[in-house]
Amino acid sequence: MRIPILDGAGNPTWPDKFPLEKIQQLRQTVGQRHFSSQMMLEFVPPNRLRLDPGDLNLYNTEFDPHTARISSHQITGCSIYWDPSSGRRQSDNSVCVLIYRDDKTHCVFIHDILYMHVPDDATHPLSSQCDMVLDFISHHHVSRIAIETNGLGNALPEIMRDTATRRGIRASVLKITNHTPKADRILDSIEPLLTSGRLYAHTRLQHTPLISEMLGWSPIGCRTHDDGLDAVAGAICTTPISVRPYGIATRPIRANTSFSV
Repeated sequence: MRIPILDGAGNPTWPDKFPLEKIQQLRQTVGQRHFSSQMMLEFVPPNRLRLDPGDLNLYNTEFDPHTARISSHQITGCSIYWDPSSGRRQSDNSVCVLIYRDDKTHCVFIHDILYMHVPDDATHPLSSQCDMVLDFISHHHVSRIAIETNGLGNALPEIMRDTATRRGIRASVLKITNHTPKADRILDSIEPLLTSGRLYAHTRLQHTPLISEMLGWSPIGCRTHDDGLDAVAGAICTTPISVRPYGIATRPIRANTSFSV
């Protein structure tokens, strides 16, 4: 027996347990693909799945550290994630991305992204990229970075720590080892946010390869590189750093000791 959560007229099948308002909240939370397959029992063929950049909510407001806001959104967390490669011309893209989160509205903001390239004859391509990444995280005043350590990235955490120490920059490194196929990581993390209208992107990203990656991406094979999408997926899945307004200072708590025993 197959009974979808909505009938043919769009009315709730079980209105007492799942009223229309709750169903809409479910749709917003899980995204259209999961809602169709799990709640409406409608299979969505993989060849029909796409990441439409037209579904991105574009904004051009910078993050305000004093209020911890992007426009009207109260930012509660951020993540910087690096999906590394050699950065040479014929290799995959080496990409570092910064995202912010608003936990109240469950929105995610792809705020900045760095595609790194080094000359083909570079003697120490990873060390050069570490300098670029340190400039990136210093610019955004973030002190922790997650690095994907599969393959080439295995040696990067130590190189990053050495480079940060040499430059006098405080940076903690979180190692990430992925075992899930890349297509599944991208689809499961980005698609629900995108189709539910909760994925935002700064307008500066329109001038990066990320938009063309979205246009060319498919879970059954890509026409373009998808390393920027993989970095975004990694940042979304990484435990965020807590963010709070700079303007709110912590105040010491002093106990009242003026009493007699």
